[in-house]
Amino acid sequence: MAWDIYIQEYENYLKLERSLSGNSIEAYVHDVIKLRQFLEITNSDLNPLQITVVELQNFIEYINELGMTPHSQARIISGLKSFYKFLVYEGELDKDPTALLEAPKLGRKLPDTLNIHEIDKIFEAIDHSTPQGMRNRAMLETLYSSGLRVSELVNLKMANILFDVGFLRVVGKGNKERLVPIGREAMKFINIYREEVRVHQDIKPGHEAFLFLNRRGRQLTRQMIFITIKDLVATSGLKKKVSPHTFRHSFATHLIEGGADLRAVQEMLGHESITTTEIYTHLDRDYLKQVIQEFHPRS
Repeated sequence: MAWDIYIQEYENYLKLERSLSGNSIEAYVHDVIKLRQFLEITNSDLNPLQITVVELQNFIEYINELGMTPHSQARIISGLKSFYKFLVYEGELDKDPTALLEAPKLGRKLPDTLNIHEIDKIFEAIDHSTPQGMRNRAMLETLYSSGLRVSELVNLKMANILFDVGFLRVVGKGNKERLVPIGREAMKFINIYREEVRVHQDIKPGHEAFLFLNRRGRQLTRQMIFITIKDLVATSGLKKKVSPHTFRHSFATHLIEGGADLRAVQEMLGHESITTTEIYTHLDRDYLKQVIQEFHPRS
């Protein structure tokens, strides 16, 4: 309840005293809401006045793990600093916990995140007149639509495409199974691939179950996915280093920056928590579909 009160007061402050635009106010408020969501899914009942720099750093590390770009992390830090400066200004706090807040130093560099225009450029580089081109379009649409790992993509089976309910059944790390919503564009191109390409292939024994096959009728390898993406990026003229994981990070980043609930994105990615063993809670499937439809650029 305390969060609702402080967020509402903060929103009024931005509107009445700082005279910000509606879009700016919404962005600032969403930054605070994301922090609140993080606390909820880590089972923390801290109110805004009890937050320390430790919780704030854990939150920044968490959104980095989800795939948010350093630029976006910096913007969220700016939003949180604004919120806590407001609380100090109002006399609710003596010290600002964001004063020493910095983005985490990452042990490894995250892949570049593509914007929607760059993703479109890669898709436009695909030769749709060839069987391999139609397969590649279906593969990349699926990667971006559902945020799959490359291993999950190559192991995706025909029986795991649940188009009647708009989901994929995905087997992820640790052999853990999850259901992930899939967007309309991905469904469209998978259907084209199945009905116009795959149905005409001579499929080798033992490979019949897998959705995506090479031209010899065998299950695709991880290396083939990497090579395919590298070639398409070169054809598109993009000067970025792009891998299958780049599409996964782009999926997460675009949903989060669009305002999607962190819990929903984490469950769709099949992520474990950086702070607890099992962080994500079960979410209603209809709600996950709604998140995709409302916040994913290609839905």
